[in-house]
Amino acid sequence: MSIVVPVHSGSAGRAEPVLPQLTGIAFGGDYYPEQWPEHVWSEDVRLMQDAGVNLVNVGIFAWALLEPSPGTYDFGWLDRVLDLLHDGGISVNLATPTAAPPPWFFRRHPQARLVDRDGRLLGAGGRQAFCPHSPEYREAAIAITEQLAARYAGHPALAMWHVHNEYGGANTHCYCATSAEAFRGWLRRRYHRLDNLNDAWGTTFWGQRYGDWAEIEPPLASPMAVNPAQQLDFFRFSSDTHLDNYIAERDLLRRLSPGVAVTTNFMINNCKWIDYRRWAAEVDVVANDHYLYAEQAANHIELAMSADLTRSVAGGRGWLLMEHSTSAVNWQPRNVAKRPGELRRNTLSHLARGAESALFFQWRASRFGGEKFHSAMVPHNGTGTRVWREVLALGTDLSRLGELRGTRVVADVGIAWDWPSWWALELEWRPSVDLSYLDRVSAFYEATWRSHLTADFVDPEGDLSQYAVVLVPSLYLTTPAAADNLTTYVRNGGTLVVSYFSGIVDGNDAVHPGGHPGAFRDLLGLSVEEFLPLREGERVRLDDGSSGDVWAEDLVLDGAEAIRHYIDGPAAGQAAITRHRFGRGTAWYISTRLSAPDLAAVLRDAGLPPHTDVPEDLEVVRRIGPEHEYLIVINHGERDATVPGAGDELLTGASCSGDLVVPAGGVRVLRSPRRRM
Repeated sequence: MSIVVPVHSGSAGRAEPVLPQLTGIAFGGDYYPEQWPEHVWSEDVRLMQDAGVNLVNVGIFAWALLEPSPGTYDFGWLDRVLDLLHDGGISVNLATPTAAPPPWFFRRHPQARLVDRDGRLLGAGGRQAFCPHSPEYREAAIAITEQLAARYAGHPALAMWHVHNEYGGANTHCYCATSAEAFRGWLRRRYHRLDNLNDAWGTTFWGQRYGDWAEIEPPLASPMAVNPAQQLDFFRFSSDTHLDNYIAERDLLRRLSPGVAVTTNFMINNCKWIDYRRWAAEVDVVANDHYLYAEQAANHIELAMSADLTRSVAGGRGWLLMEHSTSAVNWQPRNVAKRPGELRRNTLSHLARGAESALFFQWRASRFGGEKFHSAMVPHNGTGTRVWREVLALGTDLSRLGELRGTRVVADVGIAWDWPSWWALELEWRPSVDLSYLDRVSAFYEATWRSHLTADFVDPEGDLSQYAVVLVPSLYLTTPAAADNLTTYVRNGGTLVVSYFSGIVDGNDAVHPGGHPGAFRDLLGLSVEEFLPLREGERVRLDDGSSGDVWAEDLVLDGAEAIRHYIDGPAAGQAAITRHRFGRGTAWYISTRLSAPDLAAVLRDAGLPPHTDVPEDLEVVRRIGPEHEYLIVINHGERDATVPGAGDELLTGASCSGDLVVPAGGVRVLRSPRRRM
């Protein structure tokens, strides 16, 4: 069978590679020489050369070794490591080790320890155990960063600076007295006057009105649900504080080490509490960590979603895959190992969707510590293993794909994504415990993936003009600016598909006036008389044979036309799916959680290209450069498939004038002359 690949609209040319000093795709990972006797280091460099490694991340958790006591530094071992790597032709992404302060720091500054929402003081036996708002932490972090920058700014191995590690992964929020004071300062800068805060937070509810800034606390655990606007602002404040800590280190590195890129590693759709869209403008290159949920069905789709989201946050530019795993991780309930070929497919899927690196945690498996059962490029069993052989083969693949650097991925569809809306949706006392942000976004994304379409995740307030179709799976919190932007998009000819419980509240979690879905009522041509959340296990049927669960609504149409009706359940006889002609465009509304096939059918009706006669497990992505197009096809299924040829197959070097067979579990990368629109 063959595949018809959508022709992307828009233009794309070659952009500057994200690490221009490297000659190919960045390949390597986190390297912890401090965990090994020095005689192992030379063996590591030799093995890195065998594998084709050209970049390693060094020093990520080495603060206690670099500064064994306050103000006393030991860089001798790191000097030798960087010199050895440089002599071996391997570049370094040098980390500031500020994610793991040394034990002396907590002994000297016990007030800098993390306090959880229940008011418990947490121990310092792991990483990120510090309060992110602590001035003592900031001072110590800047001091070690300054020492590193002054010493290594001119080192020939230095390719990039890696600030901290996974901001907010373990210490997203702190509720200590220092945090409370910092929160009040952030609120003063945001609202200026206490009356403004009281109005924004709706503090006349439950008698919460504040008469003095000093009365405001972080949203500690309470006998009842805490003011949702207060919680949202605390989440914003916490994300902003982590960003401020990053910027402080970044600015120092830029001053002392000019011309060297600075970044930190995101956890793009796993770390709920960091607003990465705000962060993207502050890094020189977006970098992301991704780990498969091994027990999740079709986890390669979640991987693709993470990669597309990372590229979208990067503004369509290339990005770095800073961490992923060769096989099993160590922190999931059941750490399922990757099977033969999975490592290759995972890596090349990231590459297809804009990554310009394939970096792993970690180079050599640790013998001790909390991550000793985490996979590595060099496993505990060494170089006689399948994983090592797959690492060698991947290095060969990547050496043949260097020309993908700087090419662009042009998407077919936009999907709205907003971190504050995620935060707000999943606070206490929503109409149903089954409301989940990632559930709807993932469902809509999967429908596009299985139709062999590439998605951008778009800012609801950003430019949408390049997309013929924009999907809004979950936008409970909708700012007036977002509502105006989406309305303008449809008025100008776009097609919008909105899912239930969107457009409900503003940025302070206050219900938009005039009834639901307030922000989208006119755009959708309807109102929601009443939410009708369903009981656990309850389903509703629609008149075309489709079905839904979790949610239904009592809709009153005001210009919209009913496309599907409920035939049973609490909304029997009423509209379930609607379409509204608005300006030159169309706005669709889906008022229940449809099954995957039924959702895909509605999206096709709304304008997504029809499903082609191709296995659903075939992943198809196109990258475009000034002269060539690159078709990356990854077969996640158990049957061979074919794609049109007429190009060069980069992984084999063969010319393909006919159909190109993609074997089950295999990958093909085809280059052809660029088609001009």
